[in-house]
Amino acid sequence: MTKKAVLILAYGTPGSVDRMGCYLSDIRGGRPMSEAFVDEFKHRYSIIGGSPLTKLTYEQAKATGDELQRRGHDLPIYVGMRHWSPWIKDAIGQMYLHGIEEAVAMVMAPHYSKMSIAKYWGKIDEAQQMHGTNIKFSFIDSWYQQPNFLTAVENHIRTALQKFPEEAQVKLVFTAHSLPERLKKMGDPYDDQLKDNARIVAERLGNVDWTFSYQSAAETGEPWLGPQIEEVVVDLADEGYQHILAAPIGFVCDHVEILFDIDVEATQIATERGVNLQRIESMNTDPIFIKAIADAIEEKL
Repeated sequence: MTKKAVLILAYGTPGSVDRMGCYLSDIRGGRPMSEAFVDEFKHRYSIIGGSPLTKLTYEQAKATGDELQRRGHDLPIYVGMRHWSPWIKDAIGQMYLHGIEEAVAMVMAPHYSKMSIAKYWGKIDEAQQMHGTNIKFSFIDSWYQQPNFLTAVENHIRTALQKFPEEAQVKLVFTAHSLPERLKKMGDPYDDQLKDNARIVAERLGNVDWTFSYQSAAETGEPWLGPQIEEVVVDLADEGYQHILAAPIGFVCDHVEILFDIDVEATQIATERGVNLQRIESMNTDPIFIKAIADAIEEKL
């Protein structure tokens, strides 16, 4: 019988701020960076007490394995990170040692881009070449349309809206990690998928005042997709909005882009302008969200 498995992939995060330079160097492909640049990220991670991304990804993987087992799929679940340990290459090595012949690979990011999801597939190819393996992979490119994912997002938004006064006029701002603007000229589906995702959820919510923004753009000297959430917060304050709910649909667990970029930075900008900025709870191991992951995997099995 063919030995099958699931490989859950995520971005990765350094184990401590002392390794921040190594981590950022890997992300930047070894390009030079200033000490001030590294110190800024050390500062961000220190404020939030470190990123829980790796821990949460393991928890998501375990919960997914349990859900698949309940459905009759007794499969080993492996975890690999693109920019830190456990590295994707090490996960592939483990799979080889365990005799895995076929596997479903899924990134903990629901929307496809050549500059994000496709790079994970490239890392798998590199690892297979390095180990001399030939595991047959089925890749899940995007899964934002999974009904259970949409339901989980809708539920989290409805719950968060209850934090505001009943008569409050709340602006719902969907967010996702920005990428270079040239993607759109390349015909990349990332921007379209995110806006489609936001539209579908807004329609499910019904009478909701919403917009879409990006966040966490890097300073690379080229334009990135926008508008950025910091700009949107300022504009909404100028328009008279006093209540904003951020819904980061491009992220599926708590990490620095959520805990610092929204909870600290964007919130500070809002507070300075007398605006109450709240955020929906991250998906993390929400049972309905886990069902969405299992659904996407099951379709490939």
